Amino acid sequence: MLLFSPYTLRDTTLKNRIVMSPMCMYSCAAKDGQATDWHRVHYPSRAVGGVGLVMLEASAVTPQGRISDQDLGIWTDDQLPGLSELVRLIHGSGAKAAIQLAHAGRKAKVEGPILGPSTVAFDEQSQTPEAMTVAQIAETVAAFVAAAKRAIRAGFDVLEIHAAHGYLLNAFLSPLANRREDAYGGDAAGRYRMLRETVDGIRRVWNGPLLVRISANDYHPDGMQPQDYVRIARWLKEQDVDLIDVSSGGVVPAPPDVYPGYQVPYAERIRAEAGIATGAVGLITSGLQAEEILRNGRADLIFLARALLRDPYWPRSAARELGVEPEPPRQYGRAW
Repeated sequence: MLLFSPYTLRDTTLKNRIVMSPMCMYSCAAKDGQATDWHRVHYPSRAVGGVGLVMLEASAVTPQGRISDQDLGIWTDDQLPGLSELVRLIHGSGAKAAIQLAHAGRKAKVEGPILGPSTVAFDEQSQTPEAMTVAQIAETVAAFVAAAKRAIRAGFDVLEIHAAHGYLLNAFLSPLANRREDAYGGDAAGRYRMLRETVDGIRRVWNGPLLVRISANDYHPDGMQPQDYVRIARWLKEQDVDLIDVSSGGVVPAPPDVYPGYQVPYAERIRAEAGIATGAVGLITSGLQAEEILRNGRADLIFLARALLRDPYWPRSAARELGVEPEPPRQYGRAW
């Protein structure tokens, strides 16, 4: 079964195609961004459960870039010991470890001013961001690169850039949020420039697997459409990105039509038309469903979110459904 076959990203081989998707836990002590006992239990337990790649939640590259003041952070060396311990624990239970590098942009809910490409709020209830200066853009790109260096020191196997769900890099991509008239706005290439510089900066310090999460549809007639993200995926491939983690929505409060596997067609289209590996996410709940996605060439990896919150041992449940018997943790062998 493909779901339980190895998959190699550059120099890193995952034991299967199951990825724990990044999900914010909002469990840090206020403002410090430090890993807690919750994280030390939550993430390794999914490795024990058989996930091939465990990805930590969106981890802020600056204090100003947190979604909330209880987010994990990677903006200071003080946060490294906790992150390194999480890597050690995940590795100790047989999985590879990834981290998602993020900046919330205009969707940040923290004290003080927030930043965005333009002075356009997310909705009527949200704070209006300050339009970033060119200097602030450069500082933020540098913060992503510094965070990547910390992730390397912490021992992560895979890095992911968060350019989805309406957060900073996604907001720069979309004309719904980016009204700039300088080099970081205007046409698609201008709106892509900050993400381009971020990828280039990280690639200068990291030769390992690099993923980018995108939102493949703004769900608004004046926003980014799936074909626009095919072009972005092609640009990312040219920049040596290894895989596109394909989600959708979040730039504006426009709800998608949600049904099982509703985002899989976006991953399938980007994989086919941009010629780059993709990860599928979104209401994937069974082993049969995941296997179908892989067998039909619709995606290369299966990213699971809520399914793994409900069942940390989802890989075992999926294996039984598919008639596969994966190797259990040695300590659990008598119960398998």
